[in-house]
Amino acid sequence: MEINADFTRRVVVHASRLPWTPSPIAGVERRMLDRIGDEVARATSIVRYAPESRFSAHTHGGGEEFLVLDGIFQDEHGDYPAGTYVRNPPTSRHTPGSEAGCTLFVKLWQFDPEDRTEVRLATGDTPYRPAPGRAGVAMLPLFADGNEEVRLERWDAGARVKMPVPGGGELLVLAGRCRLGGEECEPYSWLRLPCGATLDATAGAAGVTLWVKTGHLRRIAAPPAA
Repeated sequence: MEINADFTRRVVVHASRLPWTPSPIAGVERRMLDRIGDEVARATSIVRYAPESRFSAHTHGGGEEFLVLDGIFQDEHGDYPAGTYVRNPPTSRHTPGSEAGCTLFVKLWQFDPEDRTEVRLATGDTPYRPAPGRAGVAMLPLFADGNEEVRLERWDAGARVKMPVPGGGELLVLAGRCRLGGEECEPYSWLRLPCGATLDATAGAAGVTLWVKTGHLRRIAAPPAA
């Protein structure tokens, strides 16, 4: 399966308008944003767990990165309320589920194979700080290494944000509205920009909060065949 698999092209997906697709586990559904592969896939998705649903225990051969969008996600390592950012690196293992139900933004098979850095960061009470040289923008860093940078950003009402992304970039609208690359975007709208592109966006009248990832599209690796 291939969905938005040409990484040289700009892509905008309004995920809230997509149908939910069942996963192999009852009660777990997905809205697929990009994908290379079938059940073992390099994938970016919105994933919804129904109350009392649980995925079977599994190992992340290619790593898993996710942000809890609503509800409470759970595994044997703890409870993760909305706003929690998690990186489960390659070779990590868990049994995910949710008693109350939850929605996640999930990226699979997009790690450096040698990465073993775990991150579990609750952002709910963490203050944002002004972004250097970017008027009207505040940021909350989530993760950075030599390959990529991940953060939350808040743009003031009406702020115009122009930024080169030499290593490519992705944005997911979490709250508010904005205009991204000619598209009117709402919560759960997702934008992917190829290497060498420039982000040119304007926040809506109430401002906007986004998840932002840059630099990571220099290397596109597909998972091994199942």
